[in-house]
Formats: sequence, C-alpha cells, structure tokens
Amino acid sequence: MKTSDFDYHLPESSIAQTPVEPRDSSRLLVLHRDSADVEHRIFRDLSLLLRPNDLLVLNRTRVIPARIFAKKETGGRVELLLLRRRDELTWEALVGGKGLNVGKLVKVENGPDAEIMEILEGSERLIKFSEPIEPFFPKVGNIPLPPYIHEKLSDPERYQTIFAKEMGSAAAPTAGLHFTPQLLDELQQKGVKIAYVTLHVGLDTFAPVTEDDPEEHKIHTEWCELPQETADLINETKRNGGRVVAVGTTSVRTLESVGVGNRESGMISNSRFPTPNSQVSAFLGPTSIFILPGYQFKVVDAMITNFHLPKSTLIMLVSAFAGREKILSAYETAIREGYRFYSFGDAMFIL
Repeated sequence: MKTSDFDYHLPESSIAQTPVEPRDSSRLLVLHRDSADVEHRIFRDLSLLLRPNDLLVLNRTRVIPARIFAKKETGGRVELLLLRRRDELTWEALVGGKGLNVGKLVKVENGPDAEIMEILEGSERLIKFSEPIEPFFPKVGNIPLPPYIHEKLSDPERYQTIFAKEMGSAAAPTAGLHFTPQLLDELQQKGVKIAYVTLHVGLDTFAPVTEDDPEEHKIHTEWCELPQETADLINETKRNGGRVVAVGTTSVRTLESVGVGNRESGMISNSRFPTPNSQVSAFLGPTSIFILPGYQFKVVDAMITNFHLPKSTLIMLVSAFAGREKILSAYETAIREGYRFYSFGDAMFIL
C-alpha cells in the first residue's frame, strides 16, 4: 500500500466555493459496498434510505472563530490560527509571519498580548495569552475556512452544523452541514434514532500524507467524547438489528475509538479494539486512531461523508470502509456527473 494509491485528479472547477440553499438540497451519491452500484439522489432523500431502528450519529462540535490577527512589536502583522487549547491561557496555534521565535511578543488587534512559548512542528507554536482569549472572540475572531475556499462567506453560521454545540473545532464536521431541522424531524418520525458524539476537529486531519508509506504517517490526536446515552443507543441498535450510521469521518473516528477493554491507557489508538458486536461504553479523552485499508470496523455499519482531498487520511478511511477501487471509481463518477467537492460540496452515503 502506497500513499499514491489514494491520489486522483480533481478539476479546480469541481471544488465548491459556496454552500447550496437549502442545506438538504445538495446532491447525494449512494454507494452500495456489496455491489459497487451507485445511485444519484438529493440529500433530503436520506429519509427514503434510512430505516426504522437505524441510529444516526452526529458530531455536535462547534467551530471556534480561531483565525485572529496580531501585530509584532515592530508593527508587522501576523496571523494566528488557534488549533488546541492546552489550558486557560495557552494554545497550540499555526502562525503566519516571520521571526516568531520563543520569547517574541505580539499584540492581538483589539485583544490581549501573547507570547511565543515554544516552537512545535513547522509553523506551529505554543502561545500564551496575557488573559483568556475566548471573551475576545466576538470582536477579534474569524471563522477559519479551508484554503481551497476563496469566496467570502456572508453568513458564518453556514460553516456550522445546525446541531453545533460544543466549542472546540478548527474546522467543521462538514458531512453534518447538509442537515436541516425539518429533515431531522422527518427521520425521527420515521423511527430513526438520533445520537450525538463530540470530536473537536484539528486541521491536521485534512493534511495530505507526505510519506510514501501511509503507515509511517503520524496522525495527530484529537479530543472526543461518547456519552453514556449514545453508548446505550448504539448497544440497543445493535441488539435490535438496526444500523449505526455515522455522519462524517469525525463521528466514525469517535465510534471506532471506543469499546470494552480499550481505555486502560487513557489514549485510544489502533490497538486493542473490541470484537465486532461487543458492547461499547462511554469515553472522554484523546484519540489517535488512524484507519487504513485492512482495518475491521467494529461499530459503524454505514456512513455519510463528503468527498475528500487526494492522499488525505480521510480518503484512506473511506477506502478502508468501502474498498479503495470502489471509492476511486465513485469519485470518478462524481467528477464526471458534476458533483461539488470538499467542505461546501455534495455528500456520499456509503452503505
């Protein structure tokens, strides 16, 4: 297995720059894993594809306005993209600007001072603010759209899911952007159950794998939570013959990170997974799970996901679920049929 095995060519014109309205009017490519058959539908058709007793699992993380601007003592402007909060004052961040070495001070525009405490990998820095930055978000923070989106977003809430609740992500769990309150109500009236997890998305998730062998890639950890209520619904769904349908790769990673006997170390990784159909239980903490082809899924029976970047850990994850050849073939079909790709693009339902 090579990283190049997960590459494909995407015309720039296929990258969605703006979201569609209403949210559930986006297109939905349905991929049947057993036959490799493909259907072309609209997202709101999900109510026709899900069955009573299915469980839909949504990630309720909320994107923080983590893109802020500051000035160096010399007056030069720098950009800070907050990635992870370590404590009340300290954050891991990507920095844009020269000379941001340990001890350097910057002043957030209309906000507090910040000091570079440590150089991490590449342009990442550990930054300590003079006071908590969160209260300043309404006037200094900007929603950090992915770099392939060049259009200005008129409504920042459009990069949040309608069920976003827990602040902490540097990027949206984009498969969830397609849901409307009406669609969720319709699904519940049909007998589909809804459950929630939280995984705070880091930008590292979307970064291309640069190693020739993907198994040598070091995936960064992300914080996740699976409440006991959700664990109970998963176990009930499995007992009743329903399907656990993960919305987005973030929900997949959370669901596949939990299980009986898998939490002794306090860190969920690729080791010691439960057997299929075993009980899952609540979990709160970091996960470093990296799902590659050959992985045996323990909890997820179907997934809803957007189209992913070439050579990313996410296209490797969906390839592990459906098969690399089927995924790349489905992507070719989607490009040919004019589907819109990436964050504001269309969706896939893999079952």
